[in-house]
Amino acid sequence: MKEFIKIKSSAFLVGLVIAGVFFLAGLFTHELIFPQPALEELKVQVSGLRQEVEKLSGEVAELAQGGEEGEETEEKAARVKVDTDDDPAMGQLDAPVVIVEFSDYQCPYCGQFVEQTLPQIEREYIETGKAQLVFRDFPLSFHQHAELAARAAQCAYEQDSFWEMHDRIFSGQGEWSGSTEAGEVFAQYAGELGLDQGEFRECLDSARYKEEVQADFDDGVGYGVSGTPTFFVNGIKLVGAQPFSAFQKVIESELREGD
Repeated sequence: MKEFIKIKSSAFLVGLVIAGVFFLAGLFTHELIFPQPALEELKVQVSGLRQEVEKLSGEVAELAQGGEEGEETEEKAARVKVDTDDDPAMGQLDAPVVIVEFSDYQCPYCGQFVEQTLPQIEREYIETGKAQLVFRDFPLSFHQHAELAARAAQCAYEQDSFWEMHDRIFSGQGEWSGSTEAGEVFAQYAGELGLDQGEFRECLDSARYKEEVQADFDDGVGYGVSGTPTFFVNGIKLVGAQPFSAFQKVIESELREGD
């Protein structure tokens, strides 16, 4: 029924476009009505409309071949093989579902995911051994301190406190995002978490993890990531601060297939 509605809507659009083509084409038979510049502009519009007709006709043909089999093929084609690298992971290594997240610490939507959705995913799937979450960095160039924040979390990872720093950086997003001393704020967080601040500062100042963060970013680009947050649930792509229900739908489907 859903596919029928799509086909019907597309066919209606094609009809409208075709009608427009004939209308404009008819105007060419009355050249005395329009000055030559106007006619030339109309010719360009007709050419564009013809292209739209061809495009919509193709879409109608594809929808006509739809159905459950077509949808299943599309889903399989969209699955991406994503490497977890050696990045921080939450959950059991042998979990049947692996969620790879590409995130930016200065992205408000990433912070929204951490605050609103991640806790429920943890309770329902990670703590029960059904899913594992792998965090990979994707600092966007227009976020001034995102790359530094990613390196700060990696420095905390050296002291086995990645997720603690991850949570603290996101919860303090409003404190350091506009600060001219973001590094000092991160060092303060390290102290709050009981880390060795000397080691942490040395790590951050040396930019030891700059290449690691860049490698994550480059991998993300290769997987088709263009914004944050972006997730791959067993290779199935989810983009944006999706609600828990969106993850639940994909995870439950993957768990059923694994049975």
